[in-house]
Amino acid sequence: MFTLSAFADEISPDPREQVAVLKASRVRFIEFRSIHKTNVLNLTDDQIKEFKALIDGEGIGLSAIGSPIGKVAVDAPFEPHLDKFKRAIELCGVLGTRGIRVFSYYPPGNDPNFDPANWPAHRAEVIRRMGAKAEIAAKNNVVLFHENEHRIYGDSPDRVADILGTVNSPALRAAYDAANYTYGNFDPVEGWEKTKAYTSHFHIKDWKRGGHAAGHDYGVIAGTGDGNVAHSIRGAVAMGYKGFAVMEPHLRGGGPTGGVTGPDLFPYATDAFRAILRDCGGVEG
Repeated sequence: MFTLSAFADEISPDPREQVAVLKASRVRFIEFRSIHKTNVLNLTDDQIKEFKALIDGEGIGLSAIGSPIGKVAVDAPFEPHLDKFKRAIELCGVLGTRGIRVFSYYPPGNDPNFDPANWPAHRAEVIRRMGAKAEIAAKNNVVLFHENEHRIYGDSPDRVADILGTVNSPALRAAYDAANYTYGNFDPVEGWEKTKAYTSHFHIKDWKRGGHAAGHDYGVIAGTGDGNVAHSIRGAVAMGYKGFAVMEPHLRGGGPTGGVTGPDLFPYATDAFRAILRDCGGVEG
């Protein structure tokens, strides 16, 4: 059972246009990352209340807070970042969701030339920080969904499995993203097989292998890239998956802070995923 959601800021910065396109596409949930080009954690209380009134009035719910938590260098001060995380926890209560999307830290100094072979020296600090957040989440009845983003500790199948297996908390689960594995030149099938036991959330996008470094600047319609999206969906169906599939197509580009698809292309991306879901024997909730 897959319930469709979307990073609606891929449609437009305008929340009313986001909602209109979602409703026309028969999508009833949002992974709330931004409105008015402002990240959810930087919105004022009044902006949050206004957004909440809008989605309540339109019958739209949230699949998760699409936070950037964990997208800082692993050697950056932890306490200020933990304060932002606590704001995300607070917003779960305000907005009526139990989910927060998180990441597992950039290299020291956010060094663009960092050699991933050096990650073991920083593993203990990554695990400490992820464990601390999982403990807070558990106390607040919240689940953290770790996205396997490019350049963070958990960008490879083995390191994602390491984080989730070591922290070993039901409050920290995987948000499986086939395109991100492909973008980083990892095998998305290996990514699924090594992390499926921890997966409770899906991000739906596809990409050609190597991403920007290989000249592929945009995401592609699900099923037309190298992400082998159907493999994970078929596997999830076999496991009796019940959860969200969150549209994040990046059809007009994407980067560390988000992506763009547009109101015209979003319906095509959603229809393509629905076709994959049907072909894999999945049911839309």
